[in-house]
Amino acid sequence: RGHHHSRAQVLERAALALRMRQFAEAEQLAAEVLMASRTDTAAASILARALIAQNRGVEAIAPLEKAARRSSDVSIETLLGAALGSAGRRAEAVEQLRRTTARRPPFTPAFQELAGQLAKAGRIDEAIAVVESGLALVPETIDLQLDLARLHLHHNARGKAREILLKAREAAPGRPEILTALARVLVLDGEYAAAADACRHALGLRPDDAMTRADLAACLLEMGERDAGEAHLRSALRNRPEMLGRTTYALATSSHGRFFFRPSAVAKFLQG
Repeated sequence: RGHHHSRAQVLERAALALRMRQFAEAEQLAAEVLMASRTDTAAASILARALIAQNRGVEAIAPLEKAARRSSDVSIETLLGAALGSAGRRAEAVEQLRRTTARRPPFTPAFQELAGQLAKAGRIDEAIAVVESGLALVPETIDLQLDLARLHLHHNARGKAREILLKAREAAPGRPEILTALARVLVLDGEYAAAADACRHALGLRPDDAMTRADLAACLLEMGERDAGEAHLRSALRNRPEMLGRTTYALATSSHGRFFFRPSAVAKFLQG
């Protein structure tokens, strides 16, 4: 077809597009590779991720089923479970993912995907059991520890969540997600100074994380540090106009916040 790109080059471009959240482009490039070689698991994987990201999981099922039959690749099977779930076929998704979590060596994302599907269905205890079974096999996996902490928070088991997150922070001090999750637990326990500290550390690792900046602002407002809180809210909003809801919420719910009748007034205030 006139272009001389090697399959590897096209796949690399597709993977890059996916990372940059350019899902339509990733989809198109991966589909191109699959037309030429129907068995390419890397292309099937990128195509599926791009479709799921566009809420078109239904379309990802057939190519994934084909790839799974040919390769029995755990990551393809896990994506198939995700696609089935996003297409609303949860029972099949759970069945598929249970099979994949039974494979050895264990594939961590399969446990995460299965737990996520169960949690979405409100089956939190089952989700916790899945994550715990994964951690029994690979205890040092930070992603599973984070998931377990978040699931405990669903049940408002804050002590358990805190214990897991403090251990995780020791093991992986460079992971901002641990710090932001810990900050949420501390906020729920009313420990605003400690939460603000965790947020600051997370922002040190990821300065453009607007959500965490809004959380920090909420902590500062709770502590009565209104000017600092409002300054952080402004900067959270500057990069991310879609953060208006979160920042408005922080201002309105904080005991030392401000009250506005109209969202436009908040926007004006924060952008002022």
